[in-house]
This record gives sequence, structure tokens and C-alpha cells, in this order.
Amino acid sequence: MAAGSDESCGATDLVHTTLAYRRALWVVVLLNLVMGVAEMIGGFIAGSQALKADALDFLGDGLITLLGLLAIGWSLAWRARAALIQGVFLAALGIAVLAATAYRVLLLHIPEAEIMGVFGAIALAVNVAAAWVLVPHRKGDANVRAVWLFSRNDALGNVAVVIAAGLVAWTGTPWPDLAVAAIIAGLFLHSAWEIISHARADLVRWRPSSAAE
Repeated sequence: MAAGSDESCGATDLVHTTLAYRRALWVVVLLNLVMGVAEMIGGFIAGSQALKADALDFLGDGLITLLGLLAIGWSLAWRARAALIQGVFLAALGIAVLAATAYRVLLLHIPEAEIMGVFGAIALAVNVAAAWVLVPHRKGDANVRAVWLFSRNDALGNVAVVIAAGLVAWTGTPWPDLAVAAIIAGLFLHSAWEIISHARADLVRWRPSSAAE
């Protein structure tokens, strides 16, 4: 494989190697890691599976965005492989959340709706800020799209957590919390499929040029 052919194939994707994009990714990394730790603590205090699931999403997003930041200068093939890792990691998170939610169904512990609502609202604000930073950089190769999908999913998940907190308070049951955790897990799996599909498409784009050499 010639390095020149690999780079020429992915030349159009390198528009995202700008300083502004790197700064945006650092902002997203810091927001996600700090909020992930805070929300995990809140999830244990509130006994909320939805908050814990969302905290895992935050932590996963922070680590995956960091990988996306490191991969900016890599060739198209290696950026696609990094995206594959991101997709597999997200799928593993989704499966883990589903398993934990199934376990919590057996316990039927009612979470603290007030703590859920507070942390959910704070997390929503953080995720909207992270997504807003990435809006100008949401199109590109599989690696770029993976970072965007992670941030978008966080915002959607937090809206669901806030709604679940209200429903838990209204119904006095844990079912809304567990349902939201399952929905977040499903969102993980759907986005993992998208990321992996885009990464495989990028690898297909790279291979013909590589074979021509």
C-alpha cells in the first residue's frame, strides 16, 4: 500500500483537520468526562439506572472523542479503523446497559426522582453545549460522524432522563427509569450500527486505490 494513494483517497475528509475542529473536540472531551463522573455519582445516590446509563454514555463519549482527536492526522484507512473501534465500544456499552437494566427489573427499586431530574437537566445543558460546538463539524469521514453521533445521542438521552424523572415522580414506580435506560441502550446500538457501517464504507473507498498501486 502506498501512503500517497491512501491520503489522496481521504483528501476530502481532511477538511476537518483544522485548529477550530481540534479545539471543539477538546471542549467535548472535557465536558463529557467531567459530566460522566458527576452523573455516575448522582446515579448511585439516586439509585437511577437511567442516570447511570447516561453517565456511561458521557464517559464513553469522552474517551471516543479523544480517540477521534488523536485520529485526525491519520490516513483514511486508520481513521476508519478507529471509527470501527468506536462503533464496537458503543455497541458494548449498549449491551451492558441492557443487561444492567434487566437486572434492575428484578429489584424494582424506585429511584429518587428529584435527583434524577436535577442531574438530567444539568447533563442536558452540558450535552447541548457539546453538540452546539460540533454542529459546524458534523459532516466528514466515519470518524468525524462517530464523534457527532455520540454528542447528539447524549442530548437526546438527557431529554429522556428528564422526562423519566417526571414520570417516576408522577407514577411512583421505577418503570419509567428502566424504560429510559433501555431506550438509551437502543440508541447506543443504533448509532453503533451507523458508525460501523460508515467505517466499513470508508475502508471500501480506500481499498480500490490501494489495490491499484
